Amino acid sequence: MRILQQFQILCLTAILALASGCKQQSGSLVGKAGQKLNRGDYSGAIEDYSRAIRQNSNRWDAMFGRGIARAKMGDPDGAIADFNEAIRLNPNYARAYNNRSAAWQAKGDEVKSIQDAAEAVRLNPADAEAYYNRGSSKGRTGDLEGSIVDLTEAIRLRPENPDYYCNRGISHERKRDYVAAIADFTEAIRLRANYANAYSHRGASREKSGDILGAISDSNQVVLIHAQADHKKGNK
Repeated sequence: MRILQQFQILCLTAILALASGCKQQSGSLVGKAGQKLNRGDYSGAIEDYSRAIRQNSNRWDAMFGRGIARAKMGDPDGAIADFNEAIRLNPNYARAYNNRSAAWQAKGDEVKSIQDAAEAVRLNPADAEAYYNRGSSKGRTGDLEGSIVDLTEAIRLRPENPDYYCNRGISHERKRDYVAAIADFTEAIRLRANYANAYSHRGASREKSGDILGAISDSNQVVLIHAQADHKKGNK
């Protein structure tokens, strides 16, 4: 009987050690995958995240990371599937909802994007990106006032992000408030000097407000930015 008990204890110890080893190994893979993700090696990140998931199917962080990598590679459906699983495993993780919101945007489903961004805001009211995603999607559905409110909050939380100003400017532009639109595009350009989209929209707003010379200047700047980008690509 004592030998049997000792054998059972040894077996349990071995099982626990194996489980601990698998957990440590999957954790190491998640760390390596994160490094690859940050370097832009999305295929490598997906491979490592997938190996970690095979070793431990409860790694919600691996699901989340793989979803980001898939989104970066232009696979919104795969990203959404991974974010779904991450949310199932960790339903209070705001970033998973927010990133799924962005994936819905990539598919053109602004209603689902707004729903996910709203949940991200509920879980983390200090998440500027969640307000940005919701505001951007609201603008595309025609809720311009709601868009401006959300984007204003995003700017309050993170005033150094040029995309927030540019998107709010687009909503102002669609409301035909060209003064406010031009102010936002100008701030976006101040924060990112070669922001072609901001120059393009500012030029359109200037033209509509009667500033033809300003519109021409912005249009020329857009051409110059694209030419410089093409030149850099040609030299690589």
